[in-house]
Amino acid sequence: MATYVIGDLQGCFEPLTRLLQHIHYQPAQDQLWFCGDLIARGPDSLACLDFVKSLGAGARVVLGNHDLNFIASYYGFSKIKAADNLSALQKAPHLPELIDWLCQQPLIQQNHQHDFLMVHAGLAPEWDLATALAATAEVGTLLRQEPTTLLATMYGNTPARWRDANTAAERWRFTINACTRMRFCQPDGALELITKSGVTGQEALIPWYEFWRNKSHPELFFGHWAALNGYSPVAGIHALDTGCVWGNTLTAYCVESRQRYSVKA
Repeated sequence: MATYVIGDLQGCFEPLTRLLQHIHYQPAQDQLWFCGDLIARGPDSLACLDFVKSLGAGARVVLGNHDLNFIASYYGFSKIKAADNLSALQKAPHLPELIDWLCQQPLIQQNHQHDFLMVHAGLAPEWDLATALAATAEVGTLLRQEPTTLLATMYGNTPARWRDANTAAERWRFTINACTRMRFCQPDGALELITKSGVTGQEALIPWYEFWRNKSHPELFFGHWAALNGYSPVAGIHALDTGCVWGNTLTAYCVESRQRYSVKA
């Protein structure tokens, strides 16, 4: 049995099928963990969503910013851009079932057997692990039980610091921003949600994972940041978005063997 953590699919179903062939994936034995952004931008978001959902207990998923935006669009709180390439998914006859399934997925997944944690973007600098788990559990419960309450307050870049989240809605928004949108932070730990570049040449901002370099945590896996091309300099924190949707590669990390496997887009 093997456990594979896979970077952002972004609707790239054909590369996923080749990646699974490359790792000799055995559905009855292996487990796939997906770092979020199953959909958007690529050509086959519906196929990606249907496939991952069909795996049942054989897959674990965290929500990414594109996944959440799609849920919000379904409930009327956002609009899908043409570049997101989601028209087939929007027209799917079983769309309500897919939306319900997405709403059951958390922001953080934790594997106690192998002692690792998966999130789409990252963990806020001000958090410790217990705070991160509690904050994301609160958001997950609300998304399952009262999605419109959560989605109505989801959008916005403030508060930028956890300490400034004075209301429930601000707490939820900050948590979603940290876990699904964050890349860089200000030197004081405030979230910076605009910059999407790589780290090279960036002097004014600090990558979120640097704030976790000396904190106690299990191994961390994240996606979202294609400009990193799968590289994190911090031991025990693994970047897995290698930009498949941008013409690069799709990557899986085998937890047991600690090996990476990639296929070209």
